[in-house]
Amino acid sequence: MTADPVHFVTYCGSKANRVVPVKTTRAVGPNDCLVEVTHSGYCATDTYFTAVPIGLGHEGVGIIRRIGPAVQQHKIGDRVGWGFVHEACFNCKQCLSGGEIYCLQRKMYGFGNLDQGSLASHAVWDENFLFPIPDAMASAIAAPLMCAGASVFGALQQRGYKATDRCGVVGVGGLGHLAIQFAHKMGMEVVVFSTTEAKRAAAMAFGADEFVVLPPASTARLSGIKRLDHLLVCSTAQPDYRVFLDILEPRATIYPLTAFEKDVTYPHLDLIFSGVTIQGTMIATKQGYLDMLNFCVRHGIESVNQEYPMTVAGIEACNTDLKAGKMRYRGVLVAEGADRSGETAIEPEANKPAEAEAGAEAEAGAEADVTNVAVVVDGEKSGTTGTNGVNGASGHVSG
Repeated sequence: MTADPVHFVTYCGSKANRVVPVKTTRAVGPNDCLVEVTHSGYCATDTYFTAVPIGLGHEGVGIIRRIGPAVQQHKIGDRVGWGFVHEACFNCKQCLSGGEIYCLQRKMYGFGNLDQGSLASHAVWDENFLFPIPDAMASAIAAPLMCAGASVFGALQQRGYKATDRCGVVGVGGLGHLAIQFAHKMGMEVVVFSTTEAKRAAAMAFGADEFVVLPPASTARLSGIKRLDHLLVCSTAQPDYRVFLDILEPRATIYPLTAFEKDVTYPHLDLIFSGVTIQGTMIATKQGYLDMLNFCVRHGIESVNQEYPMTVAGIEACNTDLKAGKMRYRGVLVAEGADRSGETAIEPEANKPAEAEAGAEAEAGAEADVTNVAVVVDGEKSGTTGTNGVNGASGHVSG
């Protein structure tokens, strides 16, 4: 194991429901990589944890600055990303059959490694859950793929699809706008369902073949639509599945992809007689991540982002916009000094131990600010957390 620990700043939730910067101390284990975070997506799941004193964020992209002695898959200076799952045992039935994301010993966002996240100056992760970002892909584009993209791609890849299938997508938001692009580029006919006509133009531009407006609170069954083989549920609220009963093929698959607070309900007899599958799914497997990133580069799939500075004020502005429904379509936090490729002005240092601590610290739950904190890694300043002045969200739209 690397002799000395490293110290960095992680943005955490708090009982006061405010974002606070907290000093994190970690050892870089034999199979670990220290990553300088340059970009982080902001997922709806993150909004659940702003009132909990844990490290926030799970859509990270950054540059490897140190590696453990047993690391074989990555090297210092590599650009990598990571998502919801951080660790697995690699010895159980699930791991040995390629389903490491379902390992019963897994550690994942909100349930393990609670002291760190992707909203941070740095993070230390197992090399097996870091994924190389293609040179042709900007880091701001890669970040939302680490959860949103992997959720959609993983569902379709793991459960199977054909280019002749018809795929329904419910909702045109952060998840839905990527689902439309993936399904379209996979060759399927894409039917988009939304509660507002205002999303039609965007849905068609993303690759939809048909667009259907769902009247709010209506339970009337849809008709006159060619039946669907897949239904990707990407809406912020649980739909009434009775609406879709007459437009699903027998043995169709429904994928509830977003985190709902209410249970899924479905008419029992219709489920039996139709053979429909309601399929639970998480994110992509490790191989799925690699396939997804390559697929996105080959087919030009990109998230549409609003960028914010990776500061306390920037994170809180992003959180506010997302909860208010103002996000189009994914929020991305950008570290000070990071360009679109994700590189910073800081050159990688040799793989030597840290020599000093971060220049400031704050306890979880405190209302402290960390202003221009120079995080010390390998004895040299490795970027800063920036200031808490945000001047509003940048509003930059990429993709």
